[in-house]
Amino acid sequence: MAKSDVKAPTKEAKVTVDNNKAVGSASKSEVTIAEKLVELYRLQHIDSQVDKIRVQRGELPLEVQDLEDEVAGLETRMTKLQDELAEMETQVSDKQNLIKDAKAQIKKYEGQQAKVRNNREYDSLTKEIEFQNLEIQLAEKRIKEAKAQIEAKKAVVDESKGRHDERKKDLDLKKKELDDIVAETEKEEKDLQKKSDSAAKHIEERLLSAYNRIRSNARNGLAVVPVERGSCGGCFNSIPPQRQLDISSHKKIIVCEHCGRILVDDYVVERVSGEK
Repeated sequence: MAKSDVKAPTKEAKVTVDNNKAVGSASKSEVTIAEKLVELYRLQHIDSQVDKIRVQRGELPLEVQDLEDEVAGLETRMTKLQDELAEMETQVSDKQNLIKDAKAQIKKYEGQQAKVRNNREYDSLTKEIEFQNLEIQLAEKRIKEAKAQIEAKKAVVDESKGRHDERKKDLDLKKKELDDIVAETEKEEKDLQKKSDSAAKHIEERLLSAYNRIRSNARNGLAVVPVERGSCGGCFNSIPPQRQLDISSHKKIIVCEHCGRILVDDYVVERVSGEK
C-alpha cells in the first residue's frame, strides 16, 4: 500500500476511540467492585453459618466457665477451712498434753510434801500445786472454747462441701451437655472455618480489616447485608432511591448511613446464593 493511501484518523474517530476506552475502563472498574462485593458477601455468608453453630451452644460455655470458677473458689475455701480446723485441733491436743503434764507435776509435788522437813518447803510446794491447778483450769477453758469453735467450723466445712458437691455435679452436667453439642457441630464448624479463611484470602487487606471491624461492632455479627425492600438488611432503616442506584451500579462500596454496614444488591446476593 502506498504511503499516500493511509489516511490520518479524523477528529471524530479519535473521540470514538477515546470514548470506547473510557467505557471499557469503566466496565472493568464495575466488575472489580462487583467482585469485591461478591467476595465480601460470600465471607459474610460463611461466617454467619459459623455464628449460627455457636449460637446453638448458647450461654453454655460461659455457664461452664462460671461453674468452674465457683467450684475452684469453693475448693480453695474448703482447703483454708480444713487448715484452720486442723490448727484448732492441734491447739486442743496441746492443751490436753499440758493438763497431763500439770497433773503429773501435782502428783510429784504432793509426793514431795510428805517428805518435807519444814513449813517453808511445804508452803512452796503448795503454791506450785495451786499454780498447776490454775494452769489446768485455764487449759480446760481454752479446750472448751476451741471445741465450740471446731464444731462451728465443721458445720461451715460441711456446708461448703455440700455446696461444692452440688456445684460440681452441675458443672459435670453442663460440661457433658456442651461436649455433646460441640461433638455434633465440631466437624461442620472446622470445615466452615477453613472456608472462611480461604474466602478471606481473596479480599484485600483494607477491606478485610473494615469487614472485621464492622462485624465485631455488630451485635448479630453482620457486616455485609443486602438491601431488602428499600431498607438496610442490618438496621432496617430506609435507603434513599438514589443511594440504591449507587449500590446497584457497583461503582463503589456503599455503607449504610445509619449502622455503617456494607450494602449489596440482589446481583451480589444471587451470585453467592447460586454457589450453594
